[in-house]
Amino acid sequence: MIDTQDSELRTQNSELVYYSHLTPLAFLERSAYVFREKTAVIYGDRRWTYPEFQARCRRLAHALRKAGLQTGDRVAFLCANIPPMLEAHFGVPMAGGVLTAINFRLSAGEIGYILEHSGARFLFVDSEFASLVKPGQVEHMVNVVDDTTFDPLPGHQDYERFLQAGEATPLPCFLENEYDTISINYTSGTTGRPKGVMYHHRGAYLNALGETITCHATDAGVVYLWTLPMFHCNGWCWTWAFAASGATSVCLRKYDPAAAWDLIEQQGVTNMCGAPTVWIALANHPRAKEFKPKRAVTVQVAGAPPSPTILSQMAALGIRVEHVYGLTETYGPHTVCQWQEQWDGLAPEEQAHKRSRQGVSYVIANDHTRVVDENMNDVPADGQTMGEVVMRGNNVMKGYFANPEATAAAFRGGWFHSGDLAVMHPDGYIELRDRAKDIIISGGENISTIEVEQVVAKHPAVLECAVIGVPDEYWGEVPKAFVVLKPEASATAEDIVAFCRDSIAHFKAPKFVEIGELPKTSTGKIQKFVLRDKEWSGREKRIN
Repeated sequence: MIDTQDSELRTQNSELVYYSHLTPLAFLERSAYVFREKTAVIYGDRRWTYPEFQARCRRLAHALRKAGLQTGDRVAFLCANIPPMLEAHFGVPMAGGVLTAINFRLSAGEIGYILEHSGARFLFVDSEFASLVKPGQVEHMVNVVDDTTFDPLPGHQDYERFLQAGEATPLPCFLENEYDTISINYTSGTTGRPKGVMYHHRGAYLNALGETITCHATDAGVVYLWTLPMFHCNGWCWTWAFAASGATSVCLRKYDPAAAWDLIEQQGVTNMCGAPTVWIALANHPRAKEFKPKRAVTVQVAGAPPSPTILSQMAALGIRVEHVYGLTETYGPHTVCQWQEQWDGLAPEEQAHKRSRQGVSYVIANDHTRVVDENMNDVPADGQTMGEVVMRGNNVMKGYFANPEATAAAFRGGWFHSGDLAVMHPDGYIELRDRAKDIIISGGENISTIEVEQVVAKHPAVLECAVIGVPDEYWGEVPKAFVVLKPEASATAEDIVAFCRDSIAHFKAPKFVEIGELPKTSTGKIQKFVLRDKEWSGREKRIN
């Protein structure tokens, strides 16, 4: 038993010899002290050492306090993957503020809702996205001018001038408790208004360390390339994780596979993150044929279950893939397909299938990820019985901002309910089967769209694909595949249907195939709801 007095002291006194608050701000303090000549950030031909980067973050924090920021105020950033966005992840919490990084692919109405709902007092807006906001939407607005081909908001101060109002000196600590909110990240809102997911300092600190361990990034020689939007779950906490190991962060304003290949080779990139579509574009770019890794390269893939096909392609390039899984509500990644030595002897196709599973909880989570039935009982670990994925632990959100009802619903039974359907394998690894809303029920049979997508992706002409259920008068719904072909490849819908029918049960094979482009979010996720709305528009969904 912990002595009651000792427990109270631990809670009330942050100056105990054996205790200090966990906050990712400590990572920058340490790296600026240790790596005094090391490059922290690269953007184009510009470089900042760790002390220089720290000074800019401190200036931002001082300037915010001088402009009237009070502890707990929300500070919104609407920016591309550029240094000011990276600086915001340290400067805003240094000032005692709460960072709200906004998806710049949203509509003006959605952005307006987030600004209003979060109660943001400050908005820093990249001039490229100035047309998405209105003057006066928040109390303080600052222009971030990076691409001069776009006009900034008239009458508002520039970011660099704003920094000049701040000093490069240390600030007092405004953190009262490690569970204080460090950021609010809004969900995509595809099924309603977006919800504000609250991260706390402790969770951000621990998940950042989880990233460095999971992705072999504990060495100061790590070079991280921004192929993942920083607004997405705070870049899966890599906005803080790079500083934990004293790594170099390479900013890339807009993802382009050719530009990514340039930076990988020029800067000696060792780590990247992104959805499967990012790696599909990279692996199928002509430059991939010339790639000869000079250093170990690790990529983190999440956002949608990757097919064994793309995993095999990445392995053939000599790139190590760490497949992770999570949600906005879990600081980004929560599980990893932890590789086992005994799998080294498997055939490449079997290895790719093993690696495509979602795996086990991060080392910092502490609690095992579960797959449960509607009564919160664990499903059999047979690799076949489906249930909902539930999680809890150090990398689960604090709750939804100003939405206690949604928080209570998400945390029912003492676990966070993901809404994802999965099976539990005998070895304790989970494997997603679908989102609950995406499962196809055809004539009473459950069909996993993920299973069908993995078969479609094996077709040699297919670059990427998505499968949904579409109306059928007899079966209720049947699978339909939407396919993007590889450049210069050719295949008909009939070819693809026949290929699938040779590999899986006929009732699971797509009944229809449509070849064209796929709608995607800014993080590379395929927007199945767009495809579904088009197919079901004006028709009542009937499930037998």
